[in-house]
Amino acid sequence: MVEGRNRRQALGWMAKGVAGGLAGTGALALSACGPKKPPLRPNLIIWHGFRGAEKASLEKLATIYSGRLKPGQRPVRAVAIPSDAMADKISASVPRGKGPDLFIFGHDRLGGWAEVGDTITPLDFFLDEATKAAFLPHMFEAVTYKNAVWALPFNYKSAALLYNKKLVAKPPETVEEMQDLAIKLTDQARGRFGLAYAYDDFFFHAALMNGYGGGVFDATGKLMLDDPRNIAASDLVQYWRRDLGILPDDPTSSLVASLFNTGRAAMIFNGPWFLGEIAPEIEYGAAVLPRITAANNRPMAPYLAVEAIFMSAGTHDPAEAWAFAKFLTSVEAAKIMAVEGGELPTLRAVYDVPEVAQNPIAQAYKTQALSAVAMPNLPEMTMVWSPADKAMKRVTKLETTSEAAWQDCQREVQAAILALRDGKAS
Repeated sequence: MVEGRNRRQALGWMAKGVAGGLAGTGALALSACGPKKPPLRPNLIIWHGFRGAEKASLEKLATIYSGRLKPGQRPVRAVAIPSDAMADKISASVPRGKGPDLFIFGHDRLGGWAEVGDTITPLDFFLDEATKAAFLPHMFEAVTYKNAVWALPFNYKSAALLYNKKLVAKPPETVEEMQDLAIKLTDQARGRFGLAYAYDDFFFHAALMNGYGGGVFDATGKLMLDDPRNIAASDLVQYWRRDLGILPDDPTSSLVASLFNTGRAAMIFNGPWFLGEIAPEIEYGAAVLPRITAANNRPMAPYLAVEAIFMSAGTHDPAEAWAFAKFLTSVEAAKIMAVEGGELPTLRAVYDVPEVAQNPIAQAYKTQALSAVAMPNLPEMTMVWSPADKAMKRVTKLETTSEAAWQDCQREVQAAILALRDGKAS
């Protein structure tokens, strides 16, 4: 899994430079001249932001694939790009004909690139229903924008429940069970907590928000941050903080890691990127997040972040690029990425491969993905993160009511979206 890497960097989220991502609200804006094609190179190039075992596994797949090519076909070269610089590099390079044939990146930037029209290529021509059905549910929701599929899902990440087996014999199935267990295991005077997670981080809070049936945008794309269901979700966090006292006061990621690694946090919400940071002496398990009885028994539904394979708009040979992308999502490739790279592939069949089927952590995250919600890929989503994080900090510091915090957030985000659209129109 991803080790020692900021979670947003690991997933390619929240890249800067969103101007140009709101080119219109109707048909996709296409460049008049189209992207420039790069000079024909001796290799098919794929950019990625992987490191360590993930990087080695992808490079191994490139070697395997290249070794099977017929004479005259271009071998694949995998090029590592720093993940925090990759989005800007793609946006700057591909339209000028200096980018790769393929690249792997988080699905959250998809809408902006699709609107610009000279960066990525839709893949519907290559896809059929049988191909789509081979993937886990929700994966193609993440890479679909305005009824077109713009990337091939490669791997995914979401939060789930991680628990210390010495403290928790059986993971809770409902919020009430989790609360009762957390109360028993909390001793604030000794710095022990039944539950710990970065609860003021909007990404982690989304599991409650979505579980209540709320969200950022409604089905028509209208902003709904001040929806009563979002307010109810924040009220629950305030209840945990103020009334039950089961959460630590300072919910930084470093504190959560320290508490869990020293046996002072029984349960945490975290993603697969955290697994490499768990101390070897901690015997831990993973399970799906509990159901919310007050929300018609709906499960908590964390955000699903999909790292997808994009085809550059300027690739010389789309069929050649697609062939390698398709190979990367084969059972053979998915097994290598899962077993050797520590990834969570999007392909259904890989979870039946013995080495993966016998991995309870991978199976738990797969099960969690079934109830997860794909992060919105609308260009406007980039305007949401900072104000939403600010709203959660106000809520969790008990500075204001949930209703006031989300009403203020709604106004701030709406104003930012309108200002950007007005600037593009002028």
